[in-house]
Amino acid sequence: MKFTFVTLFKNLIDGYFQDSILKRAIESSIIEVGYLNPRDFSNSRHKKVDDAAVGGGAGMVMNPQPLFEALNYLKTSDQDIHIVFLTPVAKQFNQKDAKRLAKKKHIAFVSGRYEGIDERVVEKYADEVFSIGDYILTGGELASLVVCDAVSRNVNGVLGNSDSLMIESFESELLEAPSFSKPQNYENNYVPSEYLKGNHSKIRLLKLALSEGKTKFFRPEQLLKHKTRKSYEK
Repeated sequence: MKFTFVTLFKNLIDGYFQDSILKRAIESSIIEVGYLNPRDFSNSRHKKVDDAAVGGGAGMVMNPQPLFEALNYLKTSDQDIHIVFLTPVAKQFNQKDAKRLAKKKHIAFVSGRYEGIDERVVEKYADEVFSIGDYILTGGELASLVVCDAVSRNVNGVLGNSDSLMIESFESELLEAPSFSKPQNYENNYVPSEYLKGNHSKIRLLKLALSEGKTKFFRPEQLLKHKTRKSYEK
């Protein structure tokens, strides 16, 4: 699978792929990462990519010409490309989106800067538009990385043990149960004893109870969805 980051600041992204799981995935040719800088497509003398907002307002806006040219180049080069824009003004990205996007062959992430991207670019080229949360970042690069990471780990072969995907938070409505490692006792803090007895049925029940408790505390709306679904299935 290929990811292309359309960004003014490649260095903000590139370092993330220099270690750990995604580095191994690149070395194994499971995923491929590329970059495209809109500034390279600017037809202005000084390679300018922003301009004042029409109608007034603070800050500058990424103007359409460089992005039109860059994204047209991508679509002409690969008609299967799926173009994703990251912006606070969008549907919130979730795990179902990550699993669905992992089936694509080539995804381009468009990272905005300044006060945002000229809306005409989004309307013409966006296949999907996502937000990663109700807050504002300096630019779209971090959001692009978040989505790329979430999608990548659902690509077959990226994780060493694909079974681990099945127990993670948001695979159901519940948050994942707490995890523990050795030693059993660390500074008088103990692993729950049921984890140590080898009765897998009781361990599953305990993990479910802990998962429900954590969901109730952090994401009560998710617990309500879980209980509603369980009632419907009966």
